[in-house]
Amino acid sequence: MKLKDKVAIVTGAASGMGKSIAELYAREGAKVIVADLNLEQAETVVKGIAANGGTAKAVQVNVSKQVDIDAMIDTAISEYGTLDILVNNAGIMDGFEPVGDILDERWDLIFDINTKGVMRAMRKAIPIFLEKESGVIINTASTGGLNGAHAGATYGASKHAVIGLTKNTGYMYANKGIRCNAIAPGGVATNIGASMKNINPFGMERTKAVQGVMPRIGQPEEIAQVALFLASDESSFVNGTVITADGGWTAAF
Repeated sequence: MKLKDKVAIVTGAASGMGKSIAELYAREGAKVIVADLNLEQAETVVKGIAANGGTAKAVQVNVSKQVDIDAMIDTAISEYGTLDILVNNAGIMDGFEPVGDILDERWDLIFDINTKGVMRAMRKAIPIFLEKESGVIINTASTGGLNGAHAGATYGASKHAVIGLTKNTGYMYANKGIRCNAIAPGGVATNIGASMKNINPFGMERTKAVQGVMPRIGQPEEIAQVALFLASDESSFVNGTVITADGGWTAAF
């Protein structure tokens, strides 16, 4: 088992990539905090993990709230004694709005969840990792964090920020036993589209050209395998970088 006796937190773990990551980590021996806004679905994931012999606990978390993030990490400590792996996976989409159509409220909400929530969870975990001189952070970025044509301006900016935060953190704590990397998925079969409100026709039309060259839609389990690699000792010399998992989509650009 690649994660035997490790303690991991996965946010946005009630469905999609987060669910697959939590399930795979548990199969590989980790004790997992399944964190999500949807507690009922998170508990269903935990039941599935337990049925397969794994260990997990569901925690309701709104990652835009510091108090929820603190409670999430405190739960890992109280339940399992420590924290080894933090996977910041929770996120929402915009409606493909270009900058001329951005509303302040929507910008703030997306950044609160996609970027500030990631920073706050990392900030809370770092003292734990520093004391242990060991820790892994994995952030779900996006191919939209590497270019400007895969989403609207707000989502793209929020994920570009996550990549910058990842690189800075990987560098800053590289000699403290802490690694921080990001995964940039392309199109993956998840329910993130449910967070899209009032689709912007102009923005949607502008993204069609790049959507049209996508080789295929990825599966959450494929992203989970990348997350397992980054969490395990197999990636001990991988730090402060971004792994693109898009089936070759962005290789065209």
